[in-house]
Amino acid sequence: MPALTSIAVGALVASAAAAAAGTGVSIANAEQGKKAQKNAMQQQKQAQDQAAQQAASQARRSEYAANQANRKTPDMNSIMQSASQAASGGASGTMLTGPGGVDPNSLSLGKTSLLGG
Repeated sequence: MPALTSIAVGALVASAAAAAAGTGVSIANAEQGKKAQKNAMQQQKQAQDQAAQQAASQARRSEYAANQANRKTPDMNSIMQSASQAASGGASGTMLTGPGGVDPNSLSLGKTSLLGG
């Protein structure tokens, strides 16, 4: 019976060695999987950061284009006309006084000067 026992022991040793090797392979595969997952996460983060930067850049370009399209320019003709009327002593109205301006007689308050003196 000793031969049978040594065969059984040999089988058990071989089985244990195979299990240990299998465990080692499993651990190695798990480590490779962790590394692959970590690399994939880093690549995804880089892609998201790049997409966010591109979106911000596009938003700035869009805002700049909208500002260029809506740029307001002063009406130089009406400004010059109003300035020339004021310089020539003509009526130059404002939103408060209207187109006729202010009547100088209403400013005297019954006195001889505009300051009431």
